[in-house]
Amino acid sequence: MTRLRVDMHTHCEASPDSLTPVRVQAARIREVGLDVVFATDHDTIDGALRLRELADGYRVIIGEEISSADGDIVALFLERVVARGLSGEETIARIHDQGGLVCVPHPFSRNRNHRIRRAALERLWPTVDCIETFNAREAFRSDNERAARFAAERGIPGALGSDAHTPWELGRVHLEMDDFNDPQTFIVSLRGGVQHGTLAGLGVHLHTRYAKIVKWLTGRP
Repeated sequence: MTRLRVDMHTHCEASPDSLTPVRVQAARIREVGLDVVFATDHDTIDGALRLRELADGYRVIIGEEISSADGDIVALFLERVVARGLSGEETIARIHDQGGLVCVPHPFSRNRNHRIRRAALERLWPTVDCIETFNAREAFRSDNERAARFAAERGIPGALGSDAHTPWELGRVHLEMDDFNDPQTFIVSLRGGVQHGTLAGLGVHLHTRYAKIVKWLTGRP
């Protein structure tokens, strides 16, 4: 069976904290040889839809990093956008209602304000499909390790994402896994996935802050 190189968490200019044009993102994905990319911009699927149109030699799965009332929740395999600001339970229900999968990103991150809080995670974990056990933008390796332990103790598949907001972050990490046809076979393949790559370093967060400032000053979405 074919083994794929997959990145489950990426951003482009459609996110408020990224300046990466979709066309640049598309070219970089091809350059680094990823086979499948989940496009997961903040509270929108517009960038994901545009990236899918530009995809050349790889697959793009529509996703969204949703700002729920309980913290960030990543939706995978979406057909339509999920509104922000809803409870974790309602957010998850709306994702599942359209046949999507629920991933909890960077659950133990100490360098993010919008991570899901521990009380909410304990409440919601039985309804999630996977947990991000390696996020390349973590400031502390131990935060990924805590996520991996949490997922393993509960039998939840571990996800991997570059969380790329800049072109040069793409391809630094990937998940090696078997091919899949739909959300259900994806989860089966995810359980046998092998994570590759290293943390991106603290400098990438400076670019994120710069992007936010630029968009605020120029009025860009």
